[in-house]
Amino acid sequence: MNTDTIRTIVGIIGNVISFCLFLSPMPTFIKIWKAKTVMQFKPDPYVVTALNCAVWVFYGMPFVHPDSLLVVTINGIGLFIEFLYIIVFFIYSDGPKRKKLSIYLGVEIILFVILVFVTLTFLHGTKNRSMLVGILAVIMNVAMYASPLTVMRRVISTKSVKFMPFYLSLANFCNGGIWFAYAFLKFDPYILIPNGLGTLSGAIQLILYAKYYKTTNWDDEGKPNEIELQRNPDTV
Repeated sequence: MNTDTIRTIVGIIGNVISFCLFLSPMPTFIKIWKAKTVMQFKPDPYVVTALNCAVWVFYGMPFVHPDSLLVVTINGIGLFIEFLYIIVFFIYSDGPKRKKLSIYLGVEIILFVILVFVTLTFLHGTKNRSMLVGILAVIMNVAMYASPLTVMRRVISTKSVKFMPFYLSLANFCNGGIWFAYAFLKFDPYILIPNGLGTLSGAIQLILYAKYYKTTNWDDEGKPNEIELQRNPDTV
């Protein structure tokens, strides 16, 4: 079995794990739907992931980086799923949170349009286009994996993992690891670097979960109690 075949198999496994990653926040959104409020959950990971998926879909286009079908398929699916999450978050947020979320999405759309325009207008050839979009994709991937840092800070300060979804952390760890292997088989630094960092970020989240699970107050099925609200007045 040659390297290309192994890489394809790993890429298919990566697609499956990435799909699980995109579905991993489902319990959180079911909780939000039942409570009719976003409570203290933050939309940061979902907003950042949506832009990240859009950039990777563009990176995988034949006129940017040929032979990247597996990158396009899973990120296209991910983009659709993330927008569904954002819609749910928008529906159950109050006025100020909706305003902030709308601003974030507006900025994302503008930045993505600028990226597409600059790439297709001023850069010629897949090598130059791959470099620009690849670098930005790396930045976005790092941002996606770093976005839970705000939640991790809350976990450490409250000694509670109530608002850090376990399955999202686990999926981040597995996803980063498999795509790191995929990029290593046929060296692609634009995929290798961010997913290596993603593996590390996921591992730290799992360590925090193991450390603070026993000190977490699971009362009211995830609804924040008064003590937590006093400790964490900041929301979106």
